[in-house]
Amino acid sequence: MVSEMEKVPISRLTEAGKSSANDVVVREFALTIVLNNQELVTLLCSPKNLDYLAVGFLSSEGLLKNKNDIKKITIDDRRGVVRVETEAENKQAGELLFKRLITSGCGRGASFYSAADVGGQMKVESQVRISPLEVFELVTEFQHRSQIFRTTGGVHSAALCDAKNILVFSEDIG
Repeated sequence: MVSEMEKVPISRLTEAGKSSANDVVVREFALTIVLNNQELVTLLCSPKNLDYLAVGFLSSEGLLKNKNDIKKITIDDRRGVVRVETEAENKQAGELLFKRLITSGCGRGASFYSAADVGGQMKVESQVRISPLEVFELVTEFQHRSQIFRTTGGVHSAALCDAKNILVFSEDIG
């Protein structure tokens, strides 16, 4: 597994002038997601929890409906590839995933939007209720877990919680 942080030489500018130092920065990792032998996308991310990222991405794009769709996940972190095999072939995955959008303006830029943004999203149904006090307690715990952010300032964090505990916590480049 590739380290999430690295030391790099920097030039630091202060009122006293310029000085050289080493600083810790977050490492950026290029991850290609392959679904049923079809390369879909390359994401820039932190080099951790690559399987969670791939499954979450495919789910949010509407290409996985539930965990039972997944037959096999193979991670090659040396090459930066996650391969996901599903029970059913999704022949339109590459066509539906991203559509090119030509933007207006002098630069005539190209952007991409997700077909899932206009499609049917899953509705979350839950009986979980969290009081304002529990939210503040969870936020306090969340902030204490953000070690890479405190060290580098270069990540964002996400968590899944129940009413009392953080169940899953992850940091990614931001």
